[in-house]
Amino acid sequence: MEKVLMKGNEALAEAMIRSGCRFYSGYPITPQNEILEYLSQRMPEAGGTFIQSESELAAINMVLGAAAAGARAMTSSSGPGFSLMQEGLSYLIAGDIPAVIVDVARFGSGIGEISQGQCDYKLVTRGNGHGDSHLLVLAPASVQESVDLMMQAFPLAEKYRHPVIILSDAAIGQMVEPVCLPPQEEVDIDRDDWTVKGCKGRQESKKITNVFYYMDDYNTFLREKYEEMKKNEQRWESILTEDAELILVAYGISARVCKEAVSKARKQGIRLGLIRPISIFPYPVDAFADLGENCRAFMTVEMSITGQMAEDVKLSVQCRYPVYTYGTGIKVPRSMDIVEKAVQILEGKMEREVF
Repeated sequence: MEKVLMKGNEALAEAMIRSGCRFYSGYPITPQNEILEYLSQRMPEAGGTFIQSESELAAINMVLGAAAAGARAMTSSSGPGFSLMQEGLSYLIAGDIPAVIVDVARFGSGIGEISQGQCDYKLVTRGNGHGDSHLLVLAPASVQESVDLMMQAFPLAEKYRHPVIILSDAAIGQMVEPVCLPPQEEVDIDRDDWTVKGCKGRQESKKITNVFYYMDDYNTFLREKYEEMKKNEQRWESILTEDAELILVAYGISARVCKEAVSKARKQGIRLGLIRPISIFPYPVDAFADLGENCRAFMTVEMSITGQMAEDVKLSVQCRYPVYTYGTGIKVPRSMDIVEKAVQILEGKMEREVF
């Protein structure tokens, strides 16, 4: 594999090209603009189509059209722009159409702040359009993992004929790290018989519409699709959870700091562990199935104010353990502060759960 030094957003964009994606449409928004800038040059070189759309609404609907025709198609945005894509995402789900959407999260509600944050957790796990909607969501914690998950994203989307989100964050997107780039893949746009093609030589044109219009038992179909995702697509990393008294739960940039916190705590004799969700839908509930007898509590560490992931941890442990949250908001958490909060919990000095 080719090893280079790359910024997270640019590495993710290059991986998109190497995964066989040949259509991209998007609208500028910090902190993911490097994806557009990189692809504006790189996509034409690869023989694909790059469009800077007039809005995020236009971008997602262009992706809808390209994906329906069989192209591997992608768009990217951040929180405010991603919110505008919800109707298009609903149509992708309703039409059983695979595509990939990158959300490089930033901080804040409304227009938000251009700084790093992890405020889109509930948006991507509880939102995703109107209706009974879920999307597969993968959350990288490094530049290399951004590449690796992008290479998995299109095959997953096509396996389930369903959109996939890669939830990055500003810190991961802007940092520069060495990365091994995979070889180039080429994908035949005519590989699937369900995709829309022209009418020439056929009596009846193909069309894609809401699946539930023509499916006899759409309820069972959709339930079974999501259950299959939950059974087969849980991804996580566990670190020193076997004997841990307190287990941290974090994803993205926060998880990287938590790894350092676990190392520091262990040197002080504090039995700290970490569960790092890589898939946040489906949430890796299996990671919480075999907890050591020493486990006393959990603490989510996330760059949000309200502790958006704590609810999923609480559900995963079936409310058998207290779940605390250390929410740092706009600031990347510091490992020393995480250890300090963990000690407070273990010593009974934290008055209540944050949930």
